[in-house]
Amino acid sequence: MPTSQPDPSEPPEDLVTPDDLLHTRTGTEVSPEDLVLAAGKDLTPHTLEWARRKLAAEGPAALEKLLP
Repeated sequence: MPTSQPDPSEPPEDLVTPDDLLHTRTGTEVSPEDLVLAAGKDLTPHTLEWARRKLAAEGPAALEKLLP
């Protein structure tokens, strides 16, 4: 009974994506909601205010600091 072998032309699934291929910015503005969700927090008035302050202080780089 033949066993299936992986196709050597396909990359293995366990490889890590190189950093230069990872992008967190979409070319659009970062909203407070984006920042809250990226931080893994619930959308509440308190967390939205936290995100507004963080965006005012750090700009869109605030999102980059949260995501790998």
